[in-house]
Amino acid sequence: MPIARFPGLVIDCPDAAVLAGFYGALLGWQVKVDGDWAEIRPDDGSNCISFQQVDGYRAPEWPGQEVPQQMHLDLMVQDLDEGEKVAVELGATKADSQPGTSFRVFLDPASHPFCLCVD
Repeated sequence: MPIARFPGLVIDCPDAAVLAGFYGALLGWQVKVDGDWAEIRPDDGSNCISFQQVDGYRAPEWPGQEVPQQMHLDLMVQDLDEGEKVAVELGATKADSQPGTSFRVFLDPASHPFCLCVD
């Protein structure tokens, strides 16, 4: 029997509400903002991604490692072109470096890299 369960992930960022709004819209999850803290959850509440606003936030540099990416999310999509269109409309930037063909790398509004992968 496990001694812990994984309820979610916390991501540092310069503006918690903005980043929660971006990922909430991208995933279709509910957004809750409370000052410098925000979270998103699916309707069933099974998982959570939280965002904490930090002073002096330094955006990751990808693919360089001057400021490491620290983590990234892999999000599954049925169609890469459609996924790219939606992600960019919501505020993502497609990364210049694209090292694969079954996924695409983007930067969220706080410059965290994330991938859209073919499901």
